[in-house]
Amino acid sequence: MNVLLIGNGGRENALAWKLAQSSMLDELYVAPGNPGTMRHGRNVELDLKDATALRKFILEKKIRMVVVGPEAPLTDGLHDRIAEDPKLKGVTVIGPKAAGAKLEGSKEFAKEFMFRHNIPTAAFRAFGRGELAEAQQHIDRMEAPYVIKADGLAQGKGVVIAQTKDEAKEALKSMLGGKDPASERVLIEQHLKGIELSAFLITDGEHFKMLPSAKDYKRIGNGDTGPNTGGMGAVSPAPFADKDFLGKVHDRIAVPTVRGLRSDGIPFSGFLFMGLMSVGGEPYVIEYNVRLGDPEAQAILPRLRSDLMDLFEGIATGTLSERHVDTDDRTCATVVLASDGYPGAYEAGKPIVGLDLVRDALVFQSGTAMHGDELVTNGGRVLAVSAFGKDIEHAIINCYRNVSVVDFQGKYHRNDIGLDLLRKPAPKNGPAAPAEVK
Repeated sequence: MNVLLIGNGGRENALAWKLAQSSMLDELYVAPGNPGTMRHGRNVELDLKDATALRKFILEKKIRMVVVGPEAPLTDGLHDRIAEDPKLKGVTVIGPKAAGAKLEGSKEFAKEFMFRHNIPTAAFRAFGRGELAEAQQHIDRMEAPYVIKADGLAQGKGVVIAQTKDEAKEALKSMLGGKDPASERVLIEQHLKGIELSAFLITDGEHFKMLPSAKDYKRIGNGDTGPNTGGMGAVSPAPFADKDFLGKVHDRIAVPTVRGLRSDGIPFSGFLFMGLMSVGGEPYVIEYNVRLGDPEAQAILPRLRSDLMDLFEGIATGTLSERHVDTDDRTCATVVLASDGYPGAYEAGKPIVGLDLVRDALVFQSGTAMHGDELVTNGGRVLAVSAFGKDIEHAIINCYRNVSVVDFQGKYHRNDIGLDLLRKPAPKNGPAAPAEVK
């Protein structure tokens, strides 16, 4: 089978790596891809909004399946355009149509969906431009901290957790008074105190299969400090996500979500990312994403022993319920190497060295480019290193050992990924203490 993979980030590098392992794959094309995806397929330039060019490419290359990595093409209706083209009948798209992608494209829509289908989530109110005064008055009626979210797509950076009323009001003024279309409407949410988890499923709209879960780390600084980023690392699995907790996720969130999509008449095929908060061991949905996470994909796909193409074929043929998901019991830790200054301004074009020294680990490229024969930085998040261990401690040690051999000018990474999940035995009459990794 010939496959077209859409995207150019670390998630797409991980997807290309996984798809290339399948005996069902004949040719893999990646649009536009990056230097990492070149190892597993052919990178191609393709204007996704040019229906004629897209149709010509799919027909010429005999593409049977289009796998969409990022969210923007989905919310923009790429699946719809392919499905509505009579010449592309029979081409399967992994990723929802625009109606389903709205679960990620509009947080207000997602919240209303959750309330409609009794899916546990935080209380909220939404405000649009022209309603700044009302939004700030709502803050006055709340207690700190304050969770403020842009309604639209913001690449994981549209969330502010303000500790004071003044900070919250300033964030509202910046969002509602700015020009970013993602912030034309904002949500003010009830603050949930707990620990976050990313859970994933794959569905054909009727049935679904749960995939490995992960804990990701969004903030730029150690100890979860500083602004949100697209993600600085991940660990899969998280020890607090035990069988009992994941059972609750399955029964209280995954089942009613897929059932709700079906009852609302929203077709959905592909991945669904459920951003969760464990509050006293009870799962609440923070957000939906309609694709795999990044960098969570770089931690969960290595743990997926099943043939990903086989799962996709289950979607294509309506037989997903007959497919099996097999998961590696080991822990996988992922650390993102970023350019100094990210998520703000940063410099690009810095030579990357040391990839040949990586041992017993995987490197998934994101913000990279080739200048002649030289690999250089070309983005805020440059690459991610993923490594296995028999437990969290060994996975972290192995990962950071390999992080240390990869270098470029301005290299930055968090050095505490996964450490919050390590615990020494609790002293008598006292809480567990974080363990140290040397």
